[in-house]
Amino acid sequence: MTARFTKSLAAAAIAAGLAWPSMAQAQEDTIKIGILHSLSGTMAISETTLKDVMLMLVEEQNKKGGVLGKKLEAVVVDPASDWPLFAEKARDLISKDKVAAVFGCWTSVSRKSVLPVFEELDNILFYPVQYEGEESQRNVFYTGAAPNQQAIPAVDYLMSEEGGSVKRWVLAGTDYVYPQTTNKILEAYLKSKGVADEDIMINYTPFGHSDWQTIVTDIKNFGSAGKKTAVISTINGDANVPFYKELANQGIKAEDIPVIAFSVGEEELAGLDTGPLVGHLAAWNYFQSVDTDANAEFIETWRAFTKNDKRVTNDPMEAHYIGFNMWVKAVEKAGTTDPDKVIDAMIGVSVPNLSGGYSAMMPNHHITKPVLIGEIQEDGQFETVWQTPGLVPGDEWSDYLPESKDLIADWRAPMSCGNFNVATGKCGGKGIN
Repeated sequence: MTARFTKSLAAAAIAAGLAWPSMAQAQEDTIKIGILHSLSGTMAISETTLKDVMLMLVEEQNKKGGVLGKKLEAVVVDPASDWPLFAEKARDLISKDKVAAVFGCWTSVSRKSVLPVFEELDNILFYPVQYEGEESQRNVFYTGAAPNQQAIPAVDYLMSEEGGSVKRWVLAGTDYVYPQTTNKILEAYLKSKGVADEDIMINYTPFGHSDWQTIVTDIKNFGSAGKKTAVISTINGDANVPFYKELANQGIKAEDIPVIAFSVGEEELAGLDTGPLVGHLAAWNYFQSVDTDANAEFIETWRAFTKNDKRVTNDPMEAHYIGFNMWVKAVEKAGTTDPDKVIDAMIGVSVPNLSGGYSAMMPNHHITKPVLIGEIQEDGQFETVWQTPGLVPGDEWSDYLPESKDLIADWRAPMSCGNFNVATGKCGGKGIN
């Protein structure tokens, strides 16, 4: 179309009294949000459901009239469990698709991959999965659990008489940043509680690991020293399936050596024979079995959306539910989707969670959450055996690591810092170790 022809059309439209929408106006008809979750590869077992729940949340919001009078449009991409591809896809979502915010990532290595992109292009990432902490970035809102909202309470429970008075600890994880840093924190925490070096066993395996026979034998031998032993599992993705199968093959029962998982929820259990897993544990901030009106409504909406009465819900889904509703509220509060204004408006926003009560966004870009310990049941659900009496604020910097115990994050002016050292009175920079 030539410039002259375009001008002629515009003139004709004006003469006829018709609106002539500019390209910018056409793009403003909807507000786009990005969905950045692996739909293929080793993490698809966990992330596909998060894509689905985001589509449901967008549909439900559009039924209410959208946001700022405009419909929401979801832009879905598949980074395919390929960590560098996450950064490429994030860049495309922001630069080409012009999304107002992105909901995505599962593994910490995928989140670390995209951080520079969100900082450079000044957009917003809502990250919905439990993680290792040691980070508070201005462009990220962490709606999953920090270690003090999952890992530390899990250890406290197992150490208690109610949890079995565990004395020996196997820290088993997938070989990447989340398990490594979480286990570094847990090892320091255990030692602060008087646990000896010889009572801590640490093991890492690659993504997609399938041959667990030798490792499970080692765990069995480690647990035969006459002290109550437990496994803290930060194993991620589809490697969990053969891991639990091998535990059953070698006759390791929950009453002998309980496993408490941080990355196994209802979605992962849906693909397993749960019979041999009954009694093993998971620590999360939400279970499908939670008995609240809000949760019952959420499950009903989810099953209607998926047209499947057997589809389960899980903790990261609830984190997206919280994060999405916080974003909607912050956008309406700011009166714009401009990331800088939304980032400022997010702090202090409070929305209902599904476990009961309200979760609030704190100045460190983490939220308040309850902590629940659940026991696996034969039907693949969890029975809550312990929970915190109230909501726990997410602590971005661990009190148990020397390099971070003096750090805090507060993204409000005038501090506006993700790693402010209270001992030196100085900001360390970007809020990332």
